[in-house]
Amino acid sequence: MARKQQHPTPKKSVPQDTAEQVASGRAELVPDRDRPNAWTLLLDGTPQSHVDLDDPTRLSFEYQRRFGHLVDLAAPPRQPITVLHLGGGALTLARYVAATRPRSRQQVAEIDTALTEFVRRTLPLDRGWQLRVRGGDAREILARAPEAQADLVVADVFSGARTPAHCASVEFAGLAARALRPEGRYAVNVTDGGRLDFVRGQVATLRAAFAEVALIADPVVLRGRRFGNLVLVAAQQPLPLEQLTRLIATDQHPGRMEHGPGLTDFQAGAVPVADAGAGPSPAPPPGAFTS
Repeated sequence: MARKQQHPTPKKSVPQDTAEQVASGRAELVPDRDRPNAWTLLLDGTPQSHVDLDDPTRLSFEYQRRFGHLVDLAAPPRQPITVLHLGGGALTLARYVAATRPRSRQQVAEIDTALTEFVRRTLPLDRGWQLRVRGGDAREILARAPEAQADLVVADVFSGARTPAHCASVEFAGLAARALRPEGRYAVNVTDGGRLDFVRGQVATLRAAFAEVALIADPVVLRGRRFGNLVLVAAQQPLPLEQLTRLIATDQHPGRMEHGPGLTDFQAGAVPVADAGAGPSPAPPPGAFTS
């Protein structure tokens, strides 16, 4: 991970309004007990994002740290990159990119404009960041993205607590592949548990659109013993497997990566999912994600 540095942040203050009804549900900011200017965003009681206004390089959620590793490996340190974020939340990863790679160009697709307004008001962004948030459906914005311009496309798209079907198909993956530079990478956060049928189908789906695919998750989640987050990484060129494995193994949330024959075994015969047969990710069981 990149070394932590001093970053200009908005003046320290307690948000005046810490809860608001938005299109996605009830948005609420819960203060971090250990850090005076850090907050967790909840939607209908489910943790969605964590933001530390004093240190935007601090990523607390496990899956966001996986994304952070991919940002770190996208280019030499501090070099600007172009990123398309599908799903915004509290803009945690976008803040990380802006802090670790100044002058990066970023676009965020977030369908819930009321949520974006709430986040901007309560957890303000640095005005010097080249960060644009567009209100609209992730797939529609992805379809309009310039061809072969992004270094990184990150999909963290949820409707409620489920990935919508139209963002989990071969056609959607093809749009992501189209938006990426030849050496670019695509990263997806999904949730699953039990037999892991949804994520197995997503492995097959990404393999139909990309030459290289890897899966990262907590070993307990990979064994189906706990419902949780899994991160898929895809590219047309070889992935930095050695560096990524090292970062995952030494992270404060260690994980396991499957790639190649191991990923084929995990896929267990699952086939790519087209639009016509796509379905949303499974609903989490009660208490799967607690604050």
